[in-house]
Amino acid sequence: MKPVAHGGNLDEIEQRFADAPRPWIDLSTGINPLAYPATNLAASSWARLPMKSDEQALLAVAAARYGVPDPATILAAPGTQALIQLLPRLVPRGRVAVVGPTYEEHEVCWRRQGHDVVVVPDLAQTADADVVVVVNPNNPTGRLLSPADLYDRRGLLVVDEAFIDFLAPTASLAGNLPPHTIVLRSFGKAYGLAGVRLGFAIAEKSLIDRMRDELGPWAVSGPALDLGRRALGDEPWFQATAARLDAQRTKLDTLLVRAGFTLLGGTPLFRLTHHREAQSVVTRLAQHGIHVRAFAAGPNWLRWGIPGDDVALRRLKAALLGPAANESLSDATTLRF
Repeated sequence: MKPVAHGGNLDEIEQRFADAPRPWIDLSTGINPLAYPATNLAASSWARLPMKSDEQALLAVAAARYGVPDPATILAAPGTQALIQLLPRLVPRGRVAVVGPTYEEHEVCWRRQGHDVVVVPDLAQTADADVVVVVNPNNPTGRLLSPADLYDRRGLLVVDEAFIDFLAPTASLAGNLPPHTIVLRSFGKAYGLAGVRLGFAIAEKSLIDRMRDELGPWAVSGPALDLGRRALGDEPWFQATAARLDAQRTKLDTLLVRAGFTLLGGTPLFRLTHHREAQSVVTRLAQHGIHVRAFAAGPNWLRWGIPGDDVALRRLKAALLGPAANESLSDATTLRF
């Protein structure tokens, strides 16, 4: 089976464009560039096996953050990718409908375990499926389905909410879970700590118990438990970061429109655009040490992460509009190829 292409493959892109200026600006992922400070971790979290009390403390804070009424219905895992690969092994082989185009690992992982998988454009075409998989908001389009749209589904419903954190809490299913539903939540994207490898599943207790048995003991490292607990409980940091991201996102949108891109959608952590010369844009930006995400399924699409500061934004302006853009954006011409 052909490997899935992902963003964040800087080692590969750096080899291809060895003469590009450094440091590289990686806009190819939807990871928050304003990372939570991973400092002052307890020395004991590195030196001993994680204890049950460590996990319970994290789950209590995570349940509060995600609005989950009962911590017994939430599970911590070493990243949501591990859960995406685990779920198809727990379900009898059947018909799986993935609402897409979306994060391709869902389709690949269900198909790898022998399920009959079809990618459909909307929920209306999932009525006969035993399992329905929805990424909400969608990656890469940003399409957002309301919780009401997702109730009363037949069979098992898997909702990947990896990019929902900075939306209104009412957008999530986590606090009012329909029957036979599994919600996946990512820690690393919203908190800018993808390397920690921490994610969560929210489901009926019987499903949570099965997933916990499959993951086995000490599935999440001690440092991840410690850091996750502190970050998820830090409301002032979360609110301040949301405001900073909103400001940077507004600047990015303004620049992209000025440079001739059509905004198609997005989330607080990425934007999706259309450009008739998208592949040329990827090459030109790489020559300037900037990496963006292209899609084989949408050859005119580009996904842009949010620049973390104005230094990164100025470099992007110069690459798209020319060096004079940073002196007078209003006088800059649109990008031409």
